[in-house]
Amino acid sequence: MSTSKTILITGVSSGFGRALASEALETGHRVIGTVRNDEALRAFEALSPDRAHGVVLDVTDFARIDSVVADIEAGLGTVDVLVNNAGYGHEGIFEESSLDEMRHQFDVNVFGAVAMIKAFVPYFRQRRAGHILNITSMGGTITMPGIAYYCGSKFALEGISDTLSKELKPFNIFVTAVAPGSFRTDWAGRSMHRTPRSIADYDASFDPVRKARAEKNGKQLGDPRKAAQAMLKIIASPTPPAHLLLGSDALALVREKLSRTASEIDQWETLTRSTDG
Repeated sequence: MSTSKTILITGVSSGFGRALASEALETGHRVIGTVRNDEALRAFEALSPDRAHGVVLDVTDFARIDSVVADIEAGLGTVDVLVNNAGYGHEGIFEESSLDEMRHQFDVNVFGAVAMIKAFVPYFRQRRAGHILNITSMGGTITMPGIAYYCGSKFALEGISDTLSKELKPFNIFVTAVAPGSFRTDWAGRSMHRTPRSIADYDASFDPVRKARAEKNGKQLGDPRKAAQAMLKIIASPTPPAHLLLGSDALALVREKLSRTASEIDQWETLTRSTDG
């Protein structure tokens, strides 16, 4: 089909990555998917022997990324769209969670995405064409107790995405931050890294939150297949947005946050203005 594109998606073995890869292949696109091992590579390529190409790559293996991307561009051809999907959620009370846990959260969710973007931008800029989708989260705008590291990583990726959308616009390269709400993926299940509880003071406020999240897993409102279809519409658009929310829960919660922020700005406006020279 004439509108088919070559889409590189990081982390195609589960969640949004798997859903987007499957939908993209069904609609005639070619998909290059990063996986963590040979078994996952074979499973992915079995989806479409002609148009599914697996690449074994850990997005935190920063030293390898440039050469892997160069090999992809040379051997598999021009990539039209980069989708930074690889990521995971860390759940833990801030005071209980180690700096190492934060570093790993940022290595995967932020530095991994940035390294992939840095590897592809020279090719996109040279061609004056390209689209980067960064899968962020409603947790990149709103926050919830117990996921400070995760929200921090998504706030960071949101800020980088928004800035990049302005830097790369002169070269006809689009950048879209896609921010899902709660979907039926593995995010709150096997993909979630949970810091063990240790400080009793947080029991009353946080234990119910952790329990509710675990119980809700698999019953979330969002359908990953419909999220994939929405992302394909964005990929097909000649004027994609810099930011897209996915899910009515994300819509309601982000609108509420923005409204609350606007009210707080108004409340403190006099003090804000008082600092001008």
